[in-house]
Amino acid sequence: MSDLTQIVSNLEAQRKRAQGEVARLDAALAALRGLGGGKGRPAGAGRPRRVLSAAARRRIAAAQRARWAAWKAKRGKQAA
Repeated sequence: MSDLTQIVSNLEAQRKRAQGEVARLDAALAALRGLGGGKGRPAGAGRPRRVLSAAARRRIAAAQRARWAAWKAKRGKQAA
């Protein structure tokens, strides 16, 4: 019966150490969460995404096509 008492005592000591470790981890997590500017929300949960109109997307696409065409034309002159 003495062995059983010793085993229970050891398990209780391990549980106490584990609870202390969990408390330290909780404190570390709370400190890291506090570094986010104090807003209390997780990273990446900032402003909602903006919605572009179809016309704006067309203008952006046309401008990008023009940039690519200019780049390809310049590249073609260099290769010749």
